[in-house]
Amino acid sequence: MRQETATFETRLKHNALAIEALLGRLLGLSVEADEIARPENLLVAMRHGVLNGGKRLRPFLVIECASLLGGSVEAALRVGAALECIHCYSLVHDDLPAMDDDDIRRGQPTVHKAFDEATAILAGDSLLTFAFDIIASPETPLADAQKTALVLALARAAGHGGMAGGQALDLAAEKAAPDEAGIVTLQAMKTGALLRFACEAGAIVAGAGPVDRQHLRSFGEKIGLAFQLADDLLDLTADAATMGKATGKDAARGKGTLVALHGQPWAESRLEQLVAEAEALLEPYGARSSILAETARFIANRRN
Repeated sequence: MRQETATFETRLKHNALAIEALLGRLLGLSVEADEIARPENLLVAMRHGVLNGGKRLRPFLVIECASLLGGSVEAALRVGAALECIHCYSLVHDDLPAMDDDDIRRGQPTVHKAFDEATAILAGDSLLTFAFDIIASPETPLADAQKTALVLALARAAGHGGMAGGQALDLAAEKAAPDEAGIVTLQAMKTGALLRFACEAGAIVAGAGPVDRQHLRSFGEKIGLAFQLADDLLDLTADAATMGKATGKDAARGKGTLVALHGQPWAESRLEQLVAEAEALLEPYGARSSILAETARFIANRRN
């Protein structure tokens, strides 16, 4: 194993544990100022949807991009936790019968299976709202202008012009398969928008200027494309036990993907190209960006 890989894997695991611990504290039963009560069953469902392992890749990107530019680790952790709440809310809602209708997520029952559909909807709603609570909170050590920038960027990445809109396009794709441009748009919204935000958020946390912010935003866009392409390959080639969720569902539903359109060899070649483009965006930062470069390779080569 190369040393850089060992360092990357160690840091990925370390940051995942730190995010998990922070989310565990944030999703406790203690009532915060201006809250009236925290219904226990709802909190348990929220924790079920969030504290279930996972690589915590999106928070990792926030932390590493902020670190690259000298940003506060504490602030990056909290912004990463907020982003993970958004990501997990989207999974809770995507798993519902009205959406993707999945019973297993990360190897355990989905929230609507472990509880019920109404509780799953409310758990997702609460996680979505709580994300902005975490960013705006006095406990997040950032200037108000930084918090405003983060809230705006996250709202646009997660809402109807980003992730939620991408899910709407994904549902529509079950009835009428989109062309290649439509697939690219769908994937940039549903998957890529939050990964783009994760990288740009690191720059905002660090108080970086527009050039650095754009560099990391573009890096996030490249790895977002790579993430979805790798995901489509895994949906085709991996088994459910390895993935911790059902596979082969896109093909079964007739959804168009770039893999289905161009084939596996093309997809593998395109992944290599995206990684090279992502690494090129990091060249101005030299050796300091080695972990982010390794992250791009990890995304392209992951097995689950």
